[in-house]
Amino acid sequence: MIGFDELTHFTKHQFFYMLSRNRTDSGVAPYVRATCNPDADSWVADFIKWWIEPGTGYPIPERSGVIRYMIRVNDEIIWGDSVEELAQQGYDPADVKSVTFIASTLQDNKILMEIDPGYLANLKALPTVERERLLFGNWKIKAAAGLYFRRTQVGAMLEELPKDVILWCRGWDLAATSEDEDGDPAYTAGVLIGKRKNGRYVVADVINKRLSASDVRKLIKITAQADRAKYGRVIQRLPQDPGQAGKEQAQSYTKMLAGFLVKTIGESGSKESRAEPYAAQWQAGNVDVLIADWNEMYFNQLESFPESKFKDMVDGSSSSFNEIESGATYSAPPKGSLTKESYWRK
Repeated sequence: MIGFDELTHFTKHQFFYMLSRNRTDSGVAPYVRATCNPDADSWVADFIKWWIEPGTGYPIPERSGVIRYMIRVNDEIIWGDSVEELAQQGYDPADVKSVTFIASTLQDNKILMEIDPGYLANLKALPTVERERLLFGNWKIKAAAGLYFRRTQVGAMLEELPKDVILWCRGWDLAATSEDEDGDPAYTAGVLIGKRKNGRYVVADVINKRLSASDVRKLIKITAQADRAKYGRVIQRLPQDPGQAGKEQAQSYTKMLAGFLVKTIGESGSKESRAEPYAAQWQAGNVDVLIADWNEMYFNQLESFPESKFKDMVDGSSSSFNEIESGATYSAPPKGSLTKESYWRK
């Protein structure tokens, strides 16, 4: 027996190659068992599509556990409802494999539900796309405009800044040049988000500009100065590209921003996966937005994510939010302490 956990993480070639190695002389017929979560873009989604309702993406209850038969010829899978049906098409019955798909959700895992009853709440708190996949078993849903952010999900539009913000971070998404390779303008975005004592979040400021590399540096320096003057201690989080060039750029920004709270982070994963934690709070109504002239620009890009051509403000928001939730514990020093020769001396 060969077992696969998270089959969608394996390629089609890997699966069928391992199937070819599955043999025995014990007299017991070899077989394969595999588990996975739905992934609409995977080869598995196409492989099991007979068991899935094409309109909704949910498994068809009446077909769950129904056995079908297949034969693979020149990388093409031919299906039949019986061995005899495939034999009538001229295929050798000895080459036929049986296949079934059994749909299952968290409710079917009684032991886990008893051991960790809070896990259901964790799944319910996921953004729409991941919640549909992991909680309800949807095999068709994909990231699309409006599934991550909608302006109607904003908790409140604030006329003034709240006084109880305990941590500020401005996340940056940097444009390397003033124009991208296609000649379309590239943008540099900086999104300032604060976390409040009550656990809510506030988007206080959004910058989104087309600038040359030298002007980007000036913008970040000026913004860091303005943020400190208006909000106090603000983390400036900048992305670090891979490789030596990215490391040198990060060091250059850190040196330029000496005296400020600076984080340079190498981003990993897709833009969608990085946006999911922020989207979950947004969809739950836990994010408030300060009324400002950038609101429409910001909402338009968020609502069109991930299909929009430009995603700079989403990336900046994700960076800021993820820094806040990463466990950063910066706090303001006691008032007047910075005027002392040393805070630790009496």
